Amino acid sequence: MYACLTPPTFLLLERYIHNQQPIPPKHYIFLQDNNKSYQYNNIMKLNFSSLSLLFFFCFFFSDHLITAHDLVHQTCKKCAQNDPNLNYNFCVTSLEAVPSSHCADLRQLGMISINLTRRNVTNTRSYINELLKNKKSDPFMSSCLTDCYELYSDAISTLQQAIKDYKSKQYEDANFEISSVMDASTTCEDGFKEQKGLVSPLTKRNNNSFQLSVIALSIINMLD
Repeated sequence: MYACLTPPTFLLLERYIHNQQPIPPKHYIFLQDNNKSYQYNNIMKLNFSSLSLLFFFCFFFSDHLITAHDLVHQTCKKCAQNDPNLNYNFCVTSLEAVPSSHCADLRQLGMISINLTRRNVTNTRSYINELLKNKKSDPFMSSCLTDCYELYSDAISTLQQAIKDYKSKQYEDANFEISSVMDASTTCEDGFKEQKGLVSPLTKRNNNSFQLSVIALSIINMLD
């Protein structure tokens, strides 16, 4: 078993303990054991003994904290080098937004990236569904949105299978499935370009879906 603290907790820990204040719920301590994560966000006031123990804890695991932090940056650097369409800062920000990434190894980062892609795809489909409710939309716009809705609906099912294949280490199959998700975001965006002057309302979402897929694919290729 190993453990790590999220950066805000690690940096503010001394202040909270010194002032005998409870740690806010947004700061967590994570324990990692056999791919299972546990959050403890109800830590109350700590006495002097707890202070000593906790600082020992932080010191003992500091090497792991640094390693996990570096892994995200190193992984994103490789991902960006492999695909010039991927923004390095987007990669780092996306992965580090997930608290468990601060304790993750490369394979776990891969699962995090796939789950981020699935979340983006699911949210985008819901957003498209809301846009389709606007009956005043241009007919061609509505047609493009309908095509995108179908593409993202298929992508959700594809990602569910990709997660199963990834967990069973069927990396080649997972690679193929995530590639199709990446193509779906591109196909969706290209549809709007077929009519001159039409502005896609999904450009940012399609780009995010594309880049998240690139991150997942790059990590899978590192593992394969």
